[in-house]
Amino acid sequence: MIDLTTLLTYIIIVLGFVFIPGPATLLTMARAASSGTKVGIATGAGIAAGDIVHTTMAIVGLSAIIATSALLFSIVKYAGAAFLIYLGIRAMLEKAPLGISARTLAITAGQAFRQAILAEVLNPKTALFFLAFLPQFVRSDNGPVVLQLGILGAIFVLLGLVSTVVFAVGAGRLGNLVRRHPAIVRWQGKLVGAVYCAVGVRLALQER
Repeated sequence: MIDLTTLLTYIIIVLGFVFIPGPATLLTMARAASSGTKVGIATGAGIAAGDIVHTTMAIVGLSAIIATSALLFSIVKYAGAAFLIYLGIRAMLEKAPLGISARTLAITAGQAFRQAILAEVLNPKTALFFLAFLPQFVRSDNGPVVLQLGILGAIFVLLGLVSTVVFAVGAGRLGNLVRRHPAIVRWQGKLVGAVYCAVGVRLALQER
């Protein structure tokens, strides 16, 4: 079983990821603002479903690697750390994207759910993120790797779903706030980037 310190650290970092407005959050708010809270929640649920697919793929891939070679798994972890630091630096340096307009075509909850799943599953950055992020919290002395990856993935998906539902419910006010104040988007990029870098550095400084 994952030790309490590692689990709490993971949860805190994930909360930072999911509650700082990012592409998934902005999409959810845009859907909710244009088509209602129900559609916004359906969008969040679709994103969560897509993340389940990515989590499953990461577990299968990483489990195969660890079964083949412990050294190879360590290499993947360090490569993942480097990738996270790269993402962090890039997020901090990127210019704020254009705001998502609320004037989008209204769609049904079912359509929003299916579109969100497809968009999330086909996002290669999300796949790479799960492959890079989850191994950083896996330790050989905490039990079966598959079980650890499954728990970590489930927590990420659950907290992500909670955050998108929260943002969907408050989309009318929050969506307008983000669109009216580009500085919020700029600072969220810097904050997300800092968290990415912190997670990447964490592994480099971690004692064996």
